[in-house]
Amino acid sequence: MTTEPKKRGLGRGLGALIMDTAITPANPEIVAQAEAGGVRMFAIDRLLPNPHQPRATFDPVALEELAASIRMHGIIQPLVVTAAPTPPGHFWLIAGERRWRAARLAGMQEVPAILREATPQQLMEWALVENVQRADLNALEEATAYQALMEEFGLTQAEVAERVGKSRPVIANTVRLLGLPLEAQQAVIDGAITAGHARALLGLPDAPTILRALAEVTKRQLNVRQTEELVRRLCMPAPTPAPIADPTPEVQQHLQHLENRFRAALGTRVSLSRNQDGTGKLVVHFYNDDDLEAIYHLITGEEHD
Repeated sequence: MTTEPKKRGLGRGLGALIMDTAITPANPEIVAQAEAGGVRMFAIDRLLPNPHQPRATFDPVALEELAASIRMHGIIQPLVVTAAPTPPGHFWLIAGERRWRAARLAGMQEVPAILREATPQQLMEWALVENVQRADLNALEEATAYQALMEEFGLTQAEVAERVGKSRPVIANTVRLLGLPLEAQQAVIDGAITAGHARALLGLPDAPTILRALAEVTKRQLNVRQTEELVRRLCMPAPTPAPIADPTPEVQQHLQHLENRFRAALGTRVSLSRNQDGTGKLVVHFYNDDDLEAIYHLITGEEHD
């Protein structure tokens, strides 16, 4: 049996549209009472998915489980529909697409629904509200829906927040996820990382760095706090090496003397440099394979074959 979702500050959202009466085609008395209260039976093949549905995927296993429940108990909550412009006599689903899909799997010919008038904006808002209320959307689906409301209908983040019962910062942080590289967005969709991981990765300066961090997060199974620490480390500026002071004339003379001795011993050009901390670099040049072979034997002391 489906369970009623918790209502979470949705104002005049779908909470006002949902009935708790059990309605099944096998109980005509309840159907008649429901129709008198605004619920009627609709042919299942005359219902069409909401073209503004933000939810992209439906878990087939969960649908089969819901279909089994519907076969046993019927549809507990009626769907909400609005007249479709085409084809005539058909209706768009405002709320309840998952129940509609499961009812089709269960072999039902009719489903109970409430008929509402709706503008395209309301279609999107109501579908979004229902999915948010049921926690059915992943973070990227939510972000895409919020962005569509703002772009298609000119809403501000504050107006979107008011309509879906969330704070403006939540809307802003969710929409920011659309700025992730596509590989990172897919990781959220696939459940490889959470929205918390994704928001942490947005603190990195560019897409290549985000993808390198994403690979480390998934490989090491970092939690959100560990990911935030990784991002903090990656954003730290590289330490600036201490400037190397010019050698004193005495040191320069000593280096030149050693360089000359190396050159004489190896019979080739040699460059010698030394850092302030005592480390340094010795470069030995060769000009053909014979030179390289001769230098090798001089350094290692091995006899020629």
